Amino acid sequence: MKTRKQIYGDKNLVGKNIELLRKERGIKQKDFIAQIQLFGCDMNPTSYSKLEGQIRSATDKEIYVISKILGVKMEELFEEK
Repeated sequence: MKTRKQIYGDKNLVGKNIELLRKERGIKQKDFIAQIQLFGCDMNPTSYSKLEGQIRSATDKEIYVISKILGVKMEELFEEK
């Protein structure tokens, strides 16, 4: 598993957990973004990287879609790990 090159920001609470859960499931970032787009969220690689890096806010729709893709309850994305 690759390590993060930059430190996390403070714009959202879920990005770090999303990154962890995605990597635990062995999903590449580009494949994950494609799944998000299939659910109707307009997401590009830069925007997604910023979400994971916690340097941009996450919308309620994004959190909902990401929780569905990862197969977790939305609340789990907010839990301290």
